[in-house]
Amino acid sequence: MEKIAVIGAGSWGTALARILADNCEHVTLWTRRAELCHAITATRENVNYLPGVMLPHNVMITADLAKAVQEKEAIILVVPSHTVRQILQQIAPLLSTCPIVVSCAKGVEEKTFLRMSEVIEQELPQCKPAVLSGPNHAEEVGRLIPSASVISARDRSVAEAAQELFITHRFRVYTNPDLIGVELGGALKNVIALAAGISDGLGYGDNTKAALVTRGLSEIARLGMQMGADVLTFAGLSGIGDLMVTCTSPHSRNRSLGMEIGQGRAVDEIISGMHMVAEGVRTTRATWQLAQHYHVDVPITEQVYKVLFEGKDPHQAVVDLMAREKTYEMEEVVSSKFKDW
Repeated sequence: MEKIAVIGAGSWGTALARILADNCEHVTLWTRRAELCHAITATRENVNYLPGVMLPHNVMITADLAKAVQEKEAIILVVPSHTVRQILQQIAPLLSTCPIVVSCAKGVEEKTFLRMSEVIEQELPQCKPAVLSGPNHAEEVGRLIPSASVISARDRSVAEAAQELFITHRFRVYTNPDLIGVELGGALKNVIALAAGISDGLGYGDNTKAALVTRGLSEIARLGMQMGADVLTFAGLSGIGDLMVTCTSPHSRNRSLGMEIGQGRAVDEIISGMHMVAEGVRTTRATWQLAQHYHVDVPITEQVYKVLFEGKDPHQAVVDLMAREKTYEMEEVVSSKFKDW
């Protein structure tokens, strides 16, 4: 593909524009703010969101959405999940072709509970959606530190076309047909990352975090399977891979937000002072509601929800998690393979 648009000039959008520039002749990076457009154009660096990463000459920056998306072979959506529908509605009347649309947002739409690929299908029914997910921090990908990711789509040819678009000698990209699992793994891990951050903020140790990550993955897989995902996907890059990096890295916005909550700061105060979006807050509410709809037990998500939206004390949330009724580690295994145990 020769002409690609990246919609969203935050840290991740900027990093992906840098990656795509190695494979594509023309990459257009769109930002909604004209002043940011002028600043990046002048310096070839997004100082606000990804300082230290220089954009190649074949990356053009614009604040004109029509100029960004028209006559493009692929559109890469790198905006927060709660703005995806709105930006797609703006893009729809501007398109005269049917480009591949790759979602890089990791979230679930509130109220509808739709995944991002489903939102794309509703708003751009003529286009074929794909999803990019995995353990990738912009700060590392933009600096060409070796990383791996996964592309999923309903259509194999679409997934492979997107794979070819992104893969470089520094950015390894795999394909996976399990669109539901890839999207849910990327979205739901942010909830567990909030819990891991709260644990760090409370001063707990590695044992606590290991338990949260492991049991958190169990929750994600349990809900994902109920929604039609393949359990093996959660053992891959968009599952345990993304969960590990988001729960442990200093680059993780969700972990950082959780840490501040654990240290006693109010949620609204933290969010109002954040430079970039932490997807986990909205995703926690959507995940908790999804779990109730599907009758799936998600104790960690439940406690994070109560801390965020009901003002529950994080210390008490930990007490309540630890005091839950005794159970098997893997109930599904016992019920299916060890019935007499």
